[in-house]
Amino acid sequence: MTASLLALIATRIRQDVQSMHAYAIQDSAGMVKLDAMENPHRLPPALQAELGRRLGALALNRYPDGRVNDLRAALAAHAAMPAGFDLMLGNGSDELISLLALACDVPPSAANGFRPASILAPVPGFVMYAMSAQLQGLAFHGVPLTPDFELDEAAMLAAIAAHQPSIVYLAYPNNPTASLWDDAAIENIVEAQGAQGGLVVMDEAYQPFAARSYIDRVARHSHVLLMRTLSKFGLAGVRLGYMMGPRALIAEIDKVRPPYNISVLNCECALFALEHSEVFAAQALELRSQRAMLFEALRTLSGVTAFKSEANMILVRVPDAAKTFDGLKARQVLVKNVSKMHPLLANCLRLTVGTADENAQLLAALKASL
Repeated sequence: MTASLLALIATRIRQDVQSMHAYAIQDSAGMVKLDAMENPHRLPPALQAELGRRLGALALNRYPDGRVNDLRAALAAHAAMPAGFDLMLGNGSDELISLLALACDVPPSAANGFRPASILAPVPGFVMYAMSAQLQGLAFHGVPLTPDFELDEAAMLAAIAAHQPSIVYLAYPNNPTASLWDDAAIENIVEAQGAQGGLVVMDEAYQPFAARSYIDRVARHSHVLLMRTLSKFGLAGVRLGYMMGPRALIAEIDKVRPPYNISVLNCECALFALEHSEVFAAQALELRSQRAMLFEALRTLSGVTAFKSEANMILVRVPDAAKTFDGLKARQVLVKNVSKMHPLLANCLRLTVGTADENAQLLAALKASL
């Protein structure tokens, strides 16, 4: 780089941004791709052809129109959204998380006890909670889980009392631990956050694979938002997330959403998928079955600890995560090495649940790599 370009970066790009690392996507060419919690099943050929015809007929020369309201209505029906609630769309859940940080960045004042806005979440958890806080200039308070990846309820309640955060994120189930936390502990945290005047966001990205959802409890609270994505539903490439909450609250947050943030292609793909939701439900059922078989097989491997999962991934602890990751990669199986994300994840790998054939290849490669 030239001296002038270096000076430009040094003086015009935020220092904290310069110290960050961009989100890295692993090269998966020729690999069994089990690193990103994607649905491994593609659309059946007949549906591919039908979707292609619909997408080809779209007016790509026009900005998105009221068709996105058809999608909002379809998602509301699909999720059984409670009465009095509304729904906003994001370019994946990532955008919604960023928009929440933007909307809730309230400066200190007498009304909030002169406390700066902040975000709180259990850790290890989804990296975007902390990243969205950092990029918006907010403090992030991470509360460690217990060694077996359960919520530390007492620590969470103490942190809420000490920091009075604007937002508490609860991933249900969590990423990367795949745990579905205790409902009584969650309710106590929700109540405590409401009592001090903050928001709770229940992040249900992995809802298609979980035994429980918060949807039947969300209407009890005026300060709770429920967020989901179609990525784990089976449309990771479409990039579409959605968030439900009391109508007045959603209306305020929606004001910071960029115009036309959902493309006509994303919108039509999502509508098409919801019209054929039974296909994706069957895929989720198959993945839950594969998860159970994979979990039992992992438990038989010497030196491997597999943690119970309510998502389409399984967290495992191995004697040497780096060596095992490299061994798997050398055998054309790509997983996620999360061992450096947090001390609680020491020597842990995150394995996406794949097809029966992919899971068999994973197990064979894992046995050879340990």
